Amino acid sequence: MIRVLLADDDPLVRMGLRLMFGSVDDITIVAEAADGEQAIALGREHAPDVVLLDIRMPVMDGLAATPALRSLPTPPAIVILTTFNPDEYVVRALRAGAAGFLLKDTPPTDIMAAVRRVAAGEPVLSPAVTQQLIARVAGPAADAAGARAGARTRLERLAAREYGVALAIGQGRTNAEIAALLYMSVPTVKAHVSSILAKLDVTNRVQVALIVHDAGPGQTRAV
Repeated sequence: MIRVLLADDDPLVRMGLRLMFGSVDDITIVAEAADGEQAIALGREHAPDVVLLDIRMPVMDGLAATPALRSLPTPPAIVILTTFNPDEYVVRALRAGAAGFLLKDTPPTDIMAAVRRVAAGEPVLSPAVTQQLIARVAGPAADAAGARAGARTRLERLAAREYGVALAIGQGRTNAEIAALLYMSVPTVKAHVSSILAKLDVTNRVQVALIVHDAGPGQTRAV
């Protein structure tokens, strides 16, 4: 059973999500929050697997709540809920540890599939959406020589095969796609991903993709 915390200041949104998840057997709503502070307190109390988190809420917004939730003893996967297309706030939330984002008008079957996916350790961003978000973060800071050098220094921590996996993550590829591309088994890819997260000091694949993008083109390391 996947345990979900809903955090949205709109009670109608929460009700709609609660009714939607009530139609399946493998997902349950353990608590509901109307702001970020409540989400953190309820996250600490209920230890959910996944938090669906509105990015704009009173008292404390989802952007501020994300790193606090990720620092809990049992950190949940964070999925940002938004009514607008990816922008700087969503990118900042992804950098803070969110596993991805969903538009609130996403079809119910896709929302449920996304919850199952992040609970299994996968991001909820398709390759196309990953590239869109990465393009958004490619502003002046990402283009600066200092940011590029810092990202490349971090990637130098990786062994050759880990580096190849990181580049594939940066392309938005799934574990199965990476396994086929690099002639590995899926369990080996998963092991490399875990090692990459630890060495880069990040919490999910989207953050790895952002580091790969910040490093920029022209890298010549063998994979």
